[in-house]
Parts: sequence; C-alpha cells; structure tokens
Amino acid sequence: MSRNPYVRPISTTTWYMRNGRYKVYVLRELTSFLVMFYSFLTLVGLSALASGAERWNAFIASQQSTAMIVFHGLALVYFLFFQTFPWFKLAPKAMPVQLGEKKLADNYIIIGHYVAWAVLSLFIFWLAGVI
Repeated sequence: MSRNPYVRPISTTTWYMRNGRYKVYVLRELTSFLVMFYSFLTLVGLSALASGAERWNAFIASQQSTAMIVFHGLALVYFLFFQTFPWFKLAPKAMPVQLGEKKLADNYIIIGHYVAWAVLSLFIFWLAGVI
C-alpha cells in the first residue's frame, strides 16, 4: 500500500470547460478585450480628429468599411448578451426599491431599466439626426 494519496490531475488550461457557468464566466470576462479595443479605437479617433480634417475623414472612412461594420455589430450583440442583459437581471438585487414596508417586484425594476435604455437610445439617435 502506498503512503502517497492519489491526486487527480487537473488541467489548468481547460478548467472552465467542465461547467456551463464557467463557460459563461469566461465569455463574460473576454469582453474586457473588446473594452480595450474600443478604448484604443477612441484614442486613435481623437488623435485623428486632432490631426486635421484629412486624417479624420480617413478614420471615418475606415470605420465605414464592411469588415468594421460587421465587427461592430458582432461586438454589440456580444456586449448585449454577456454584459447588458445579465446586468439588467441583476439590477433588482443591486438596488431594491422599497415602497413603505413592501419591496417593488423585480420585474418592474428590470422593465424600468429597459424602458430607460430605450428612451435614452431614442434621444441619442434624435441628437445624432438618425430619427
């Protein structure tokens, strides 16, 4: 009989593949790379804006390419499913609203967030001249 107990080997590179919640966690954490990309893109855009009209127009033209439009669309969907929707579902726990001795139902808080999001989006679209 061996004195050394059996230690099951654990893969350090695929630990998240064993559980669905771990997969969602890793996908949510990968949004940090998109945040980094958009921060860099903002700095490049500000640099182009400060450099003059010709460079700014070239930057805008690069953002209107098909590849960048598809990338921005996919990034938007990724952010919605792994950041926005989970946060709205978490909002009632983060900010419970108490009316007298009763608490407001979670659904009202979640729906309120979606309504505020829609109203602000419409306002921004109106400011941008889209609608």
